[in-house]
Amino acid sequence: MSDVRRRAAWGWGFADEALTTEQIRALAPGLPQLLGFEGRDPVDPVPPEDVVLDPPRLPLPAGDRLERVCSTGTADRVAHAGGQAYPDLVRALHGEFPYAPDVVARPADETDLAELLAWAGDVGAAVVPYGGGTSVVGGVRPVVPDGYAGVVTVDLTGMDRVLEVDPVSRAARIQAGATGPVLERQLAEHGLTLRFFPQSFELSTLGGWVATRAGGHFATGPTHIDDLVESVRALTPVGVWESRRLPGSGAGPSPDRLLLGSEGALGVVTEAWVRVRPRPGARAGRSIRFASWPAAVDAVRAIAQSGLQPANCRLLDPLEAAQSGAGDGRDAVLVLGFEAPERPVDAELRQALDLCASYGGRWSDDAKPSGDGGADAAGTWRDAFLRMPYLRDGLIRLGVLADTFETAVTWDAFPDLHERVTAAVRDALGAPCRVSVRFTHVYPDGPAPYVTVLAPTVPGEEIARWSAMKTAAGDAIAAAGGTITHHHAVGRDHRRWYDGQRPDPFAAALRAAKAAVDPGALLNPGVLVDP
Repeated sequence: MSDVRRRAAWGWGFADEALTTEQIRALAPGLPQLLGFEGRDPVDPVPPEDVVLDPPRLPLPAGDRLERVCSTGTADRVAHAGGQAYPDLVRALHGEFPYAPDVVARPADETDLAELLAWAGDVGAAVVPYGGGTSVVGGVRPVVPDGYAGVVTVDLTGMDRVLEVDPVSRAARIQAGATGPVLERQLAEHGLTLRFFPQSFELSTLGGWVATRAGGHFATGPTHIDDLVESVRALTPVGVWESRRLPGSGAGPSPDRLLLGSEGALGVVTEAWVRVRPRPGARAGRSIRFASWPAAVDAVRAIAQSGLQPANCRLLDPLEAAQSGAGDGRDAVLVLGFEAPERPVDAELRQALDLCASYGGRWSDDAKPSGDGGADAAGTWRDAFLRMPYLRDGLIRLGVLADTFETAVTWDAFPDLHERVTAAVRDALGAPCRVSVRFTHVYPDGPAPYVTVLAPTVPGEEIARWSAMKTAAGDAIAAAGGTITHHHAVGRDHRRWYDGQRPDPFAAALRAAKAAVDPGALLNPGVLVDP
């Protein structure tokens, strides 16, 4: 069932959608007006055939079964040498892969995976689960502490089938390597959908969503993969970890919840039962403009606390709206949409619009609805949202530091966090730079702000400049009481702030759990806990 489209040799996504050098050059004249600075001539990515890697430290495992699914080839090692974090992209652009894995394994089933884990234990190799390779926080970067004989990256995209569908309970058992499009095509044969659409939907996998506690399409209601999981199955070095399939249970701490967000450190997720639903048939939405940012924030809070559950409730500050083409830079824009399988949702939209009007919101009722339940700016924003990673790659080639990070915080603390974080980023990068904010998800007790940072770089100093910005932003988030991540996971880039966020007794308990299921500390060492 795997997709046959060719992944881009460098950067995000698929080769047939990546921006060409001519398209990137066409972006350059607009940078002074949009960002306040000029770009340089686009850097050409080093061709994969010109990349030179250190020899692999591990030989291919012996035995017909593992030899068939393992590779030490340069192309495979380069393709799995990192994720989509800014430092990974800068290094890859210049053909630098200091952290390439020694072996890439593509198990065809759990038997392959079990043999691989046993072999890795025998030779003292670290094992890094790869998912779809979309981590933006260094979660799949094969950087491990000293003491390991080498690194094996595990790619499960060959395990991508919907194994079972329960139409009565509306659930499906799906292998962890299935990407969004692959599992949705199979569910569509049953008239069902998981309805989980992160920005990385085309590339990321179900196992990756579970392992990182990913956030999906819905801005309210069931939005994290946590909300959709019935049970999880994983392989650990000491055996199978599989929970009973249940709609809910109060039987002690949940085995599912311990695997959710474990980032491959406690086991390699191989499949999960997830809740599915009929495909939506009713949609309604609008884009609402606010002259005042604080009033727009208050309007979104009122919607979140009203009991309404819009599928889309994404607030863009004026700069974010302008950069995505959803606004002119003067107004904040709220992209609002409701959807349901059958029942009409127009009354719910009207209630939400009435709330917006009470805070000064304005919209046009004669706009044509878009495919995402919004209209006008909403459709423009959605198209820009899906293209953002490709655009980011183009900006990086033009010498632009282009990165994002996100958090969540209570409503009462948001104004202080917003001020602290934007000031910290501007102080770290200096002028000129652009810092914009949008809400990706909202809850009755707080929003999930998502920050976009754009600034010029100096050749050779890109990663150092990014690191200074990242440190300042992380420190400001922690000082303001926010979480270091709402849906991007911890990975290696967020580890220092995660250590400060969790209680010490919990950290000790997590280390004990790691020691119990992975006594050799083979699985993604350095993520969440130290070996």
